[in-house]
Amino acid sequence: MNKGGIGVGSASIVLVFAVLCLTVFSLITYVVAANDKALVQAETRLVVGYYEADALAKRIVAEILVSDVIPTTIEGVNISANWDMYNNADIVEFSCIVSDKKSLFVRISVRGDSFEVMSWMMYDTDEWSFDDRINVWSGPSELVIGDPADVISGLGQLIE
Repeated sequence: MNKGGIGVGSASIVLVFAVLCLTVFSLITYVVAANDKALVQAETRLVVGYYEADALAKRIVAEILVSDVIPTTIEGVNISANWDMYNNADIVEFSCIVSDKKSLFVRISVRGDSFEVMSWMMYDTDEWSFDDRINVWSGPSELVIGDPADVISGLGQLIE
């Protein structure tokens, strides 16, 4: 005779379900941890690259200040210099590579042995292109608005 309660089969089903849930949660945790690790590594490479480019830019500025003539290249970085007659100063520009998709752009104004930072910023060097492959609207290119009474009677015909 059956005395009620939970049988051995029910307990096994609950145990299998619990193990399955724990397995799924552990897989989700592993995937999230792997994605977080990849994100942290990418961020670390970007930060290290920025500080290396920043240090290079500071060395270049120091070299420009001690030089009598502004060089065209320092440590493999091309330097552009133009005379600003309104401010009576040389405007010097150069870019240091941060990563394969980012660079540090520097623009300084040099007067004798002093300088003023006009721009010191990181920018994207990767080619940007927008995605226009999705055709969202396939109707007519012009919006045609008719008489409201015609629209309502047209809707009435559709319903019938």
